Amino acid sequence: MEQRNLTLLTDLYELTMMQGYFKEKDANETVIFDMFYRTNPHGNGFAICAGLEQVIEYIENLHFTDGEVEYLRSLNMFEEDFLDYLHEFHFTGDIYAIPEGTVVFPREPLVKVIAPIMQAQLVETALLNIINHQSLIATKTERIVYAAKGDGVMEFGLRRAQGPDAGIYGARAAMIAGCIGTSNVLTGKMFDVPVKGTHAHSWIMSFPDELTAFRTYAKLYPTACILLVDTYDTLNSGVPNAIKVFKEMREAKIPLTFYGIRLDSGDLAYLSKKAKKMLDEAGFSDAVISASNDLDEELINSLKMQGATINSWGVGTNLITSKDCPSFGGVYKLAAVYDKASGQFIPKIKLSENAEKITNPGNKTIQRIYDKNTGKIIADLICLVGEQYDSSNSLLLFDPIETWKKTKLAPGSYTLRELMVPVFLEGKCVYRSPKVMDIQAYCKKELDTLWDESKRLINPHTVHVDLSNELWHMKNQLLDSYHVSK
Repeated sequence: MEQRNLTLLTDLYELTMMQGYFKEKDANETVIFDMFYRTNPHGNGFAICAGLEQVIEYIENLHFTDGEVEYLRSLNMFEEDFLDYLHEFHFTGDIYAIPEGTVVFPREPLVKVIAPIMQAQLVETALLNIINHQSLIATKTERIVYAAKGDGVMEFGLRRAQGPDAGIYGARAAMIAGCIGTSNVLTGKMFDVPVKGTHAHSWIMSFPDELTAFRTYAKLYPTACILLVDTYDTLNSGVPNAIKVFKEMREAKIPLTFYGIRLDSGDLAYLSKKAKKMLDEAGFSDAVISASNDLDEELINSLKMQGATINSWGVGTNLITSKDCPSFGGVYKLAAVYDKASGQFIPKIKLSENAEKITNPGNKTIQRIYDKNTGKIIADLICLVGEQYDSSNSLLLFDPIETWKKTKLAPGSYTLRELMVPVFLEGKCVYRSPKVMDIQAYCKKELDTLWDESKRLINPHTVHVDLSNELWHMKNQLLDSYHVSK
């Protein structure tokens, strides 16, 4: 797909606010916005961030064409001097972000935009759209891959996705989070990822009989021969006919490099165990037993507990739509405004009666803290840019809400890593996105830094996201400043 101009992929109020800034404020006033989320999706213990490559493409192609300006003029909401300004519009600011495939937690900035206020305001909607979608699908996929316990998981969701983009970029996110392949050929081409698939029931039904259909498919694809066995009668027809074809291939000296059966209906636990017994007795103990049919992490986990002999999983609808949790919930909030007189960023805070909705002010970054011996994550520390930390010193961590909950790390017992990296500086991209399969390898290493208790599907252990002492005091001073005595 050619790069698209998504400049008008925005909410109208972004543009009306832009005109307000243009008319009533200094349009070049520099601000900081943070994109973050408040709650892990699916009841998970973490999320996986994804979508940064598409954010980069969006920012690099951000401009208003003559046709787009003319459309805005037709709305009768925008004045001519503002529309003239849009002709020359392009992004000149800085963007910092957490790399794709990184394990992330609530409240920490995934993306930070430092730019003139009009630019920072415009990019809000598209940035949220891209990051929210791919991070949601990546996190859902990780749960499914975790439930499969080392078995291959294939993404089969294109036909059930909510439109072409959701199918393409959802499959991309699924590959980042650990799928071994996708049925989506366009995703395979665009992102150089493995494409996989078998055949449909219609293939079987188009031949005079099931055996002829199997033989023909095996002749065409001898090195990737997965036969769909449930079109008519799985145990009395499908599996016996598949075994007959495998025997014929073996007798013809055709190497059985990758072969097996696929189950797409019925009692998958029962059928897989019966099929496995039949395949073993016929001398095909290494045959793949693949399953599809509205799978998700809960069903896969249940089938594993029932002793199902399935070792390959094709997951479609529930993965690509994230059926049980349809949104990621990322938000984009103003954190600071640059004051020319002082030459410093003035922190800004959003108040709420709900503690989780009160934002963290200022120009921030994130330090990830690891146990030095195990390499596992201890906590994430949101701190102000410029704060210095030395692992040779002790470090006191405390819960930013229940502050009496404290942990003191001994000198030399931990290591630190700053998560956010520069992506754009002064409007120029300074970050090269890795290939998707390289991001997948990185994501796997990221998942290895989590304790097992944080990975479990139900009631996972919470990884703490703390505030530095300096940030915590800044936040509370701002809260006090807004307090009005009655």
